Amino acid sequence: MDTTQRTDQQRSADRRRRELLEAADRVVLRDGPGASMNAIAAEAGITKPILYRHFGDKGGLYAALAKRHTDALLGALRDALDAPAERRERVEATLDTYLAAIEARPQVYRFLMHPAEGASPGDPGFDIGKHSAPLLRRMGEELAEVIEERVDLGPAGQQLARVWGHGIVGMMHAAGDWWLGERPCSRAELVRALADLLWGRLAAAGDKAGGPSF
Repeated sequence: MDTTQRTDQQRSADRRRRELLEAADRVVLRDGPGASMNAIAAEAGITKPILYRHFGDKGGLYAALAKRHTDALLGALRDALDAPAERRERVEATLDTYLAAIEARPQVYRFLMHPAEGASPGDPGFDIGKHSAPLLRRMGEELAEVIEERVDLGPAGQQLARVWGHGIVGMMHAAGDWWLGERPCSRAELVRALADLLWGRLAAAGDKAGGPSF
């Protein structure tokens, strides 16, 4: 098989995978954690064995959807951090970007963060620690890199940046999960309250010399 043929086959496989993920997204938007492999296969117009061939099992499909949505969210968070605005405004914009994303697609959020809600009788569903915790860990590491690159935190800056990165993500996730379920206040009110909580040490820290501003 020559290189051109291999490349064409890979492009075809990648395109088909994207189509299947789009079909899965449509089902997840409708059914949330209850999205089943049968429903996704039907939405894609294929049989379940073909879906298994592409993703292995529901865990494999979950991982692919998680990467798809986490990539998009991280891109939006980076855009908010890079916006031409004062630091406090960018902090609030970053918090709002996360909350707006989970508010806009609550069924996707529940599928990714509360997959066990969709378990049927006799089916233990997903192990939430195994499947959703790595998404938060990835976001924490990404934010830690941004903080370390931009904020002067002194000699122990790398370690402190990781503490802050994972701590901020944990705060956003826990507060957002509670807010999405109970809606005790507006999104804007929650953003301001969380920004106030973060602002003390962050306001006092200077930008890192030679790096982009934070």
